[in-house]
Amino acid sequence: MIKHLHIISFNVPYPANYGGVIDVFHKIRWLHEVGVKVHLHCFHYGRNEAKKLEQYCESVHYYPRRSWLSNFSETPYIVNSRRHPALLQRLMQDDYPIIFEGLHSCYLMNDDHLKDRIKIFRESNIEHDYYYSLMNNETNWWKKLYFKTEAWRLKKFEKIITHSNIIITVSEMDALYFSNQYAKNKVVNITSFHENDFVTAEPGKGDFILFHGNLSVPENVEAAKFLVENISTQCNYKFVIAGLNPSSQLKELANKYSNVSIVANPDDDAMNSLMHRAHIHFLYTNQTTGLKLKLINALYKGRFILLNKNMLHGVDAAEQCTIADNTNDFIVQINELMNKNFMPELLQQRQDFLKQRFNNEQNIEKLLSLIYY
Repeated sequence: MIKHLHIISFNVPYPANYGGVIDVFHKIRWLHEVGVKVHLHCFHYGRNEAKKLEQYCESVHYYPRRSWLSNFSETPYIVNSRRHPALLQRLMQDDYPIIFEGLHSCYLMNDDHLKDRIKIFRESNIEHDYYYSLMNNETNWWKKLYFKTEAWRLKKFEKIITHSNIIITVSEMDALYFSNQYAKNKVVNITSFHENDFVTAEPGKGDFILFHGNLSVPENVEAAKFLVENISTQCNYKFVIAGLNPSSQLKELANKYSNVSIVANPDDDAMNSLMHRAHIHFLYTNQTTGLKLKLINALYKGRFILLNKNMLHGVDAAEQCTIADNTNDFIVQINELMNKNFMPELLQQRQDFLKQRFNNEQNIEKLLSLIYY
């Protein structure tokens, strides 16, 4: 019997080059691989329609987000701006299961027209915690107020997920939170889908330390600044910062140091080359929210991984990483790791580890068993 599935995505999930859209796109890719007919519904958010999605989906529908006037409501702006009457009309044309991607897409979760449907809430963050973190890292008072208001609305709105049949989280820590908050709901952890179907890390030795990420995201900007100002100044090694849309301020900061370079907006081939050639992947965050997909990517593609404990939030991957939590520790570990080879036996250990964790094939089997069996 042919299986059909609706997916409501908070954004157009291609190109899959940041956060939650990576999970959405590669989930769709694997659903197609196992024969599920996906009916994708996307809300525009600074992205164009993507022909690539038609390769993996039975149908693709796009909806505009509502204007900033959606802010004048007790419903969170990120939710209220993602509602459109055509979406409900299309969902009512059949009785297929529905995945709501992130709290952003849950406006229709409690709609009476869908009360008898199988509804799956796919969590990507504990959103009110994430927005409180954004508030704490923001200096602009207007944005600070917005983040605080949105966090309050999101916490209140979150109860809508009690109308789902299954809550699927991205980390064990988040699964514990949702299990405690919504004891009557079924909560299952399935780590994020990602681009890596096999390990491509290479043994040997590189000559630089890499930090990568979306460089327009405040969390990543702060991490990049920490690396430049506190670490690169104490080491004689080369540091490369690569990612989307670095600001002029970040570029100016990096230009002050001869051992720091920025690679702006690398394409997939260029980014993969950097990840394979780097000797150390430097991962750092002040936020303990969600699952850090860049960690999964580094585990599959990189040699040594140096990070702080926050990067391991909800992820049991400490055995494959080197942990440091202050400037001195980072410098000591960099000096040690840069003098080591990433040996073939270390690569084999990485392959064995990832076969059991962060495995797309295992994830899709688990997802199908929850929805259809």
